[in-house]
Amino acid sequence: MDYALLAGKIKQWAFELGFQKAGISDVDLSEHEPELQRWLDANYHGEMDWMARHGMMRARPDELLPGTIRVISVRMDYLPPEAQFASNLSDPNQAYISRYALGRDYHKLVRNKLKVLGEKIKQEVGEYGYRPFVDSAPILERPLAQKAGLGWTGKHSLILDKQAGSWFFLGELLVDLPLPVDAPQPNQCGKCVACMTSCPTQAIVEEGVVDSRRCISYLTIEFDGVIPVEFRKAMGNRIYGCDDCQLVCPWNRFSNITAEQDFHRRKVFVSSDLVTLFEWSETEFLKHMQGSAIRRIGHNQWLRNLSIAMGNAPYNERIIRALQSRLGQNSNLDIHINWALEEQQNKQTISPSSSIHTKKERLIRIVKKGLTRDA
Repeated sequence: MDYALLAGKIKQWAFELGFQKAGISDVDLSEHEPELQRWLDANYHGEMDWMARHGMMRARPDELLPGTIRVISVRMDYLPPEAQFASNLSDPNQAYISRYALGRDYHKLVRNKLKVLGEKIKQEVGEYGYRPFVDSAPILERPLAQKAGLGWTGKHSLILDKQAGSWFFLGELLVDLPLPVDAPQPNQCGKCVACMTSCPTQAIVEEGVVDSRRCISYLTIEFDGVIPVEFRKAMGNRIYGCDDCQLVCPWNRFSNITAEQDFHRRKVFVSSDLVTLFEWSETEFLKHMQGSAIRRIGHNQWLRNLSIAMGNAPYNERIIRALQSRLGQNSNLDIHINWALEEQQNKQTISPSSSIHTKKERLIRIVKKGLTRDA
């Protein structure tokens, strides 16, 4: 078997299946074990107990599939053409949803394509051992992607590619074939710390290290408890995930728009008015989020996140009525609604509308005085 030739075919097949890049690495991640253990010891994983439960298995792919000697890492771009980047992030009356979640859930789509890739290899080499993974098993996918030449680890801990930025999903195919490995890309972040300084909650505690407990993505997606008061205002209108560290990254100027229709923005998100989304019943939420990654957080967590955004929005009686209508449904939710109501009430006397009205009245009085004096 000419494994170098096979590796070339695998990359071509991956491209034909819709992946923008594929690379191959060995399974030695021993150099990452100490840093993984330090991260866990610092409790940076928050309440994601499964991170600690699997321990060092994450750095040992061959324990997931005995006999594994190579990992084929793939990249699939997800930035939708309608993303508008941060346009609705600057509108406090609109909900901001992480760009990766605007379309269909990527897990099944990417995994199915990896299965097809695995079968294509099987047709070429006969029986062999393989297993696909897409963010669904204890595996350090980013270090593997880095070793496979898909990019380098940025200071925000995400993989960056000089031709694609960071708006892409990763997937892995574990195999027992002695394929030639690819060379890693050099780190090209330089002295730039834009991602670190722009994080709303200062969750990037050192280069490449994120304290999940401070991260808005963790708080809105993985954490289902009471969000600490210290982070609520910083969350702004981010109701599912946070892209700030990617939005400011200079390398994302080179990101490509995805060709995958399933990742395009859902029609239901064309207008993401906070109150409209908050008024969805659970049935409506489940219907609108069918096939979406957002569905897994559930209706109550969806409402919790929205209530914080509504508390951060400018004073609006419509927001107050909507918040009050859901009081008493869930004790966890009530905590956040009451906070939001208090924030809204604090803004009532300094709301933009009342301020504009007051200025208009003052201007009219000044004009009248001038006319009287002239007469």
